[in-house]
Amino acid sequence: MVFTPLLASTCVGTLEFRSVAEPVSRIQPTLSSSPNSYFFLASCTGIDTRRHEVYCEAAPNSGLPSEPYRFKVAYDKLVIAAGADPLTFNVKGVKPHAFFLREVGHAQEIRKKLLLNLMLSENPGLSEAEKKRLLHCVVVGGGPTGVEFSGELSDFIMRDVRRRHSHVKDYVRVTLIEANEILSSFDVRLRQYANNHLTKCGVRLVRGVVKEVQPRKIVLNDGSEVPYGLLVWSTGVGPSEFVRSLDLPRSAGGRIGVDEWLRVPSVEDVFALGDCAGFLEQTGRQVLPALAQVAEREGKYLAVLFSKIAKQNGGRASATGEVALGEPFVYKHRGSMASVGRYKALVDLRRSKDAKGLSLAGFVSWLIWRSAYLTRVVSWRNRFYVVVNWATTLVFGRDNSRIGGCS
Repeated sequence: MVFTPLLASTCVGTLEFRSVAEPVSRIQPTLSSSPNSYFFLASCTGIDTRRHEVYCEAAPNSGLPSEPYRFKVAYDKLVIAAGADPLTFNVKGVKPHAFFLREVGHAQEIRKKLLLNLMLSENPGLSEAEKKRLLHCVVVGGGPTGVEFSGELSDFIMRDVRRRHSHVKDYVRVTLIEANEILSSFDVRLRQYANNHLTKCGVRLVRGVVKEVQPRKIVLNDGSEVPYGLLVWSTGVGPSEFVRSLDLPRSAGGRIGVDEWLRVPSVEDVFALGDCAGFLEQTGRQVLPALAQVAEREGKYLAVLFSKIAKQNGGRASATGEVALGEPFVYKHRGSMASVGRYKALVDLRRSKDAKGLSLAGFVSWLIWRSAYLTRVVSWRNRFYVVVNWATTLVFGRDNSRIGGCS
């Protein structure tokens, strides 16, 4: 399981990859200790809701008896929590040329590409224009992930690149492209603070819509072109190919439709949560944001709900019948946080976009942001790694692992 809020920090070495990933069995020890609980490393390829079966396929080239290795799992109750895929808006060239930032593998590739471009830019014979292109880091998407990554890149350039790559330090640039306003869900005052801070730190903010992505440049809808050496795409999430393949009711945005109890209507014993699910229009519920806190609370709600169902002898397949489900799920937003670099962050604790509430910006917010995420890291080992890295960065201005390589 990847702790995605800290993933941007691994791209430039502020944190190491091992600090933001946890084995599933450590999060839920029952999976490795109980004789009747299992974790299968495989992809779900299909669901037969009539037979109560899930069809799976193991990772390719795994050395298992057959290739691909397929199996099925019978279920009494099924929870679909398949997440989502990066949203590309069908812009031509995004998938082959851009990097996404959702998994550890993505962060490793970004870090490798960034360091490779720095090394290549020092080769003799390169023109000024080519050096500027190689060292131009472009981020598309002004949400929390895009802003945090831009801030981390800015810190990396100011503290490490200028010291370790002095020959090309003046060529390194960061550009953040957003169609509207960055951090649009945050308080207006915090958005303005983020704008001013990023600009002060050397991040160029461009308002525009990407029309096409080519191997060496981006074409915007106004016809302007933006050359790049590294392109990170972070424009939100949408339904995955797997979710789109399921013959299930749909909510807004193509997600799996659920009712107030997170059940998939007209499909027996199937529930859904997280980024792959959304309330059906007839429920009258608001569209929930694609945040980890939504999925976490939905999961805890379902755990309690299944306990109620089991106590009423409704745990078996097709046995729910007249079971009383109790109170429906209600989501209460706890606020949002985002780092903007240079030990500065935004903390917006309003319950909704139009509500009143506490909002902070600056160093104190950065401490709150770091502390809040530290409490969410599961293992004490990883907490130790995170604290050591943050303390080193805060005291010495950098972490020794930043330029050390891509291991």
